[in-house]
Amino acid sequence: MGMARIPEEESLVQQAIEEDGCNSHRSPSSEVTAAVAEGVFVPPLNFAMVNDGVFRSGFPETTNFRFLETLKLRSIVYLCPEPYPEVNMEFLASNSISLFQFGIEGCKEPFVNIPGERIREALKVVLDARNHPLLIHCKRGKHRTGCVVGCLRKLQKWCLSSVFDEYQRFAAAKARVCDLRFMELFDTSSMKLLST
Repeated sequence: MGMARIPEEESLVQQAIEEDGCNSHRSPSSEVTAAVAEGVFVPPLNFAMVNDGVFRSGFPETTNFRFLETLKLRSIVYLCPEPYPEVNMEFLASNSISLFQFGIEGCKEPFVNIPGERIREALKVVLDARNHPLLIHCKRGKHRTGCVVGCLRKLQKWCLSSVFDEYQRFAAAKARVCDLRFMELFDTSSMKLLST
């Protein structure tokens, strides 16, 4: 049993649709550009909160800067080997954000080792509350970021199936067996003092 619409309400809805431009055929990129121009906050690809003061995402674009400003970040943990773009460096400088770069190659090969020592170094930065609020990111926020967050979850005593479920939520069809294996075998004993 549905409710009947009031004619005034229906005309207001139609007016809102027309004003919003829902009937226009703009491309997604022009919609994002228009949204930024209107002051809308756009999070980076695969953005999510990991813990209080710890966030994850894909690579932040200039359209994401307004959103990132709302987080009042102190630090960014960048997991790619490529140099950080100048426009992003300017954003960091203007917002007093420290950059910690751990050049981990994005490998699709099944037998390439993930550098465990670099993951540990990144985790040390993530675990240090003086660096919070902090954003962890790689290119798409899936594999390298997923491995760091997965190892963090092991330190937090998450069961392995929950660690894998979270990784899978972000990696989706691109999940890599080598990443899951790395997280499964990651030894947290050397980091126990850091996590307390």
